[in-house]
Amino acid sequence: MTTVDRLNQYRVMWVLVLFDLPTETKKERKNYSRFRKELIKDGFTMFQFSIYTRCCPSRENADVHIKRVKKLLPPQGYVGILCITDKQFGTMELFHSTKPIAAQPEPQQLELF
Repeated sequence: MTTVDRLNQYRVMWVLVLFDLPTETKKERKNYSRFRKELIKDGFTMFQFSIYTRCCPSRENADVHIKRVKKLLPPQGYVGILCITDKQFGTMELFHSTKPIAAQPEPQQLELF
């Protein structure tokens, strides 16, 4: 592993949005759906039903996406936003039932400058 790869493990950030939104009324379901769609439009991918993740090339970029999520917050429900390094994300153990599964590969990041 090169020095750049090791540094990127601490520079690259993952933003996790965890939420529990009410879906009892038509308006609440509409808010839930709108929140999910806007997360996906901003580049988040579904990790589990109420957990969405997004890989960001830097802390500054992660802050931009966190601000966007804060603007999308629905009027009711609980939303958590967690930001962790790629190194921390990579240490997560994932299981399907009792079988371990491979971690989600890091998406390809394009750098123009």
